[in-house]
Amino acid sequence: MSTELRRLRNYIDGEFRDAADGRTTEVVNPATGEAYATAPLSGPADVDAAMAAAAAAFPAWRDTTPAERQKALLKIADAFEERAEELIAAEVENTGKPIGLTRTEEIPPMVDQIRFFAGAARMLEGRAAGEYMEGLTSMVRREPVGVCAQVAPWNYPMMMAVWKFAPALAAGNTVVLKPSDTTPASTVLIAEIVGSILPKGVFNVICGDRDTGRLMVEHPTPAMASITGSVRAGMSVAESASKDLKRVHLELGGKAPVVVFEDTDIAKAVEGIAEAGYFNAGQDCTAATRVLVHESIHDEFVSALAKAAAGTKTGQPDDEDVAYGPLNNPNQLKQVAGFIERLPAHAKVEAGGHQVGERGYFYAPTVVSGLKQDDEIIQNEVFGPVITVQSFRDEDQAVEWANGVEYALASSVWTKDHGRAMRMSKKLDFGCVWINTHIPLVAEMPHGGFKKSGYGKDLSAYGFDDYTRIKHVMTSLDA
Repeated sequence: MSTELRRLRNYIDGEFRDAADGRTTEVVNPATGEAYATAPLSGPADVDAAMAAAAAAFPAWRDTTPAERQKALLKIADAFEERAEELIAAEVENTGKPIGLTRTEEIPPMVDQIRFFAGAARMLEGRAAGEYMEGLTSMVRREPVGVCAQVAPWNYPMMMAVWKFAPALAAGNTVVLKPSDTTPASTVLIAEIVGSILPKGVFNVICGDRDTGRLMVEHPTPAMASITGSVRAGMSVAESASKDLKRVHLELGGKAPVVVFEDTDIAKAVEGIAEAGYFNAGQDCTAATRVLVHESIHDEFVSALAKAAAGTKTGQPDDEDVAYGPLNNPNQLKQVAGFIERLPAHAKVEAGGHQVGERGYFYAPTVVSGLKQDDEIIQNEVFGPVITVQSFRDEDQAVEWANGVEYALASSVWTKDHGRAMRMSKKLDFGCVWINTHIPLVAEMPHGGFKKSGYGKDLSAYGFDDYTRIKHVMTSLDA
């Protein structure tokens, strides 16, 4: 007996709609491998409609006061808290994540981040007005950029939607947001919540695949394109946006080095690194998955990490003992397994290295040692629950290997030596350096990288500034 699939719909100009041509895709729960919903496969007509709605709503939303925008965002944050269980259920169906971890690790920071940007709306900054030329007063206006085309990823569909829309709306922009085609459910629910608070057209959600995202970026209406995704997707967005000089905000891949020195408390380091490496099945661009450990403690560290991996459990969302859920889709499972299958002869799988169960897309917590700097698994993002370990001899080699990848998003240093920690934080070419911890984020501090990890910042006042433009106004004192 077949189960009827739930129908998800686009949210455009204050109403839910099917795709104009009626096309849909099936949405699969990665914990079961079974379809549970259909979502619109939006095409040119849907993108046109969403952009027209956002453009029409922009003048009035732009002209609201910061206090009015703050009030609206605070209402959204309150609504997220009130409907938290609905959001959790949608996200768990989207991703297969553990219910308890979604409740404790995602809802509170999301609500906090919305409230942070609500406050940021009233804290616009610019240089002081003054007479920088005799007889003329100059001042700076900080203005919204306009309509923002935003594309969110599948690893944190709900939270990344917040990272996108909250600063954009706070700054006075209007939004067309597209979730990943594999994880649209929670974003459609967010549209219902946000749409009940904001004027129609200010916030729009369209579902679809990478072609839908391309249509959004290439559309002439948006003044800015913002994406969290793969390096390949980011490069495509940058290329498309360059044709009409749109602003681009890119948060892309990562290959975070975790540098462990010989004076580190091994037990504490292993505990923190395993948690930060396997959280969300390693599907996090800041995940602690590339460990560089000093040669004097290498064997002891690897043994302890393998033991921690063996004690880490993956499984169904309602199992309170699991640390992480499935990989998001069969292609991702194939990618992760492929890295292990292609390991060079000098590599050794210390733990895991295999799929778990026959239902869903689960992969065992894995540790691989014996690796060299130019190995594929060191240079490329696995995006799965796989932690690699390399042995280094001194600080200079640790820095060289840590920086010796194309990504530059996040890193961490584990040492009791304060001077060494400060030296490493200066030398590591990454947008974030954690010391004796890995993966915590706060709304007040920026998140974003360099090199092929993209450009632009999420969170913080810097993230808010990215959604504004600067205008110089000069007036004569003699007029």
